[in-house]
Amino acid sequence: MKLYWHAMSGHAHRAQLFLSLIGTKFDVIEVDLAKGAHKAPDFLKLNSFGQVPVLDDDGVVVSDSNAILIYVAKKFGKTDWLPEDAKGAADVQRWLSVAAGQIAFGPAAARLVTVFKAPFNADEVIKRAHAILALIEAELAGKDWIVGGAHPTIADVALYSYIARAPEGNVDLSPYPALVGWLSRVETLPGFTPFKITPAGLQKVA
Repeated sequence: MKLYWHAMSGHAHRAQLFLSLIGTKFDVIEVDLAKGAHKAPDFLKLNSFGQVPVLDDDGVVVSDSNAILIYVAKKFGKTDWLPEDAKGAADVQRWLSVAAGQIAFGPAAARLVTVFKAPFNADEVIKRAHAILALIEAELAGKDWIVGGAHPTIADVALYSYIARAPEGNVDLSPYPALVGWLSRVETLPGFTPFKITPAGLQKVA
């Protein structure tokens, strides 16, 4: 397996994280976004959207981070990470949609402002971030993992990266103790690999 990736992309990190958590061997191929490598013809053949991550599994190409999570879970039969029953699968999908929606337009967008100078309204995206984080805080009350149960799912993986680095976008996590506890649980999972930290916003680098 080859994972086309960039260290500063939370979408790429969630794909890398899941592959690491399940102990799958894969090669990481760095895509130089600053030099426009993601818009080069060879890369566009892999993903016409010109985005990372992309997974190449011996010629089977999967783009989009959440699609990669589903593909990998299905390929390796990881039913603990992606339940096969209708209700369990629907519960996971609900949070994959949140990761692609409210998380992308909230914490991820806030981080884009400070780390990549994206032209978003900082106050607006920070407000969106707190709105979804408050909902997740309530959802985690009395639960270890976002859909419940004794084991994390790919929903936890999909949500983790941009929430963990939300302080880089000036989004304070201190009002959310259940969420902070959940981040710690993810970070102690065997095979966990961290998302690169930048000293932006409220984030402090030791």
